[in-house]
Amino acid sequence: MRNIVSKFLAVVVFCLLFFGQGVSETVYGKKVLPSNNKTCSINDGVPLNNTKTSTLVNLEIPKTNTGEIIVNHIGYSLLYNEKHEQASWVAYELTKKESNKIYERSDKFITDPKVKTGTANDSDYAGSGYDRGHIAPAADMGWSDTAMAESFYYSNMSPQTPSFNRGVWKKLEELVRTWAVENNSVYIVSGPVLTAGLPTIGPHKVSVPKYYYKVILDYTEPSIKGIGFIIPNSGSNEQLQHFAVSIDSVEKFTGLDFFPLLVDEQEDSIEKTICLKSWSWENTITKSNVKEETKDTKAGQCKGITKNGARCKNKASNNTGYCHHHIGQKNK
Repeated sequence: MRNIVSKFLAVVVFCLLFFGQGVSETVYGKKVLPSNNKTCSINDGVPLNNTKTSTLVNLEIPKTNTGEIIVNHIGYSLLYNEKHEQASWVAYELTKKESNKIYERSDKFITDPKVKTGTANDSDYAGSGYDRGHIAPAADMGWSDTAMAESFYYSNMSPQTPSFNRGVWKKLEELVRTWAVENNSVYIVSGPVLTAGLPTIGPHKVSVPKYYYKVILDYTEPSIKGIGFIIPNSGSNEQLQHFAVSIDSVEKFTGLDFFPLLVDEQEDSIEKTICLKSWSWENTITKSNVKEETKDTKAGQCKGITKNGARCKNKASNNTGYCHHHIGQKNK
């Protein structure tokens, strides 16, 4: 009996350490623990089929405090955190139509003119070893030339390890685009988990987060649902389900209040409920895009040189011969 109790406590401690916000609970009060196959499984979550929607403008915007100024761009809005030199959150609605990419990446990283206090810039990331990781992905902004260009503002960047940015985070971004198509539209809030004492890079002391979060709301009848993710800023081979938690859990972990415009009863039900089987877990949109890109471009190995002087192992994203991380070397 003692061994069984010890093993149970070990699992609980793992969840507390990994997710930080404690063991998640479903709407029925059952604990959410990692299952044997390393995915987060819930047996009592159900889609909210009886929930009725209403028209809510700016539904994606989290609750703000007095004095906080929301910065609005064509494709997304954000709350800039001057102390950490990056956004606390970036929020937007992604529709099925907007998931159809028309414009290619601009790859022109610039400061955000709407952030009056100034943002990070090239000097902060140069030689740091961290990627300029998008909070709102450029691929979600391909429906507009302006939206694509604005996605490269430094206010939308955060220091991400290459294995995280190009791995598990990218997979999640691709999956969310699939969900936008399958559900006609989704509301997305994403960002770094900003806490005191984080390491920094560059002359502006840009904080390097230990975790990133993303919450997604499908507010389309008949199956209303929400889901959250908390992922460490490092590479991982785990399935995305492993990082799935309730939106309530993300709120506890970040201190943010998501989707405050929802009626209290709806907000309470949606944010406590997580049903993994209600979401698809295959990047069908990405597979289609890859096939098309293969036909239209010459995707050889990138000609770029890494900080260590080695040839970049990424594939060139287009016929320039450079991936998007080294496109600047071509210009030089």
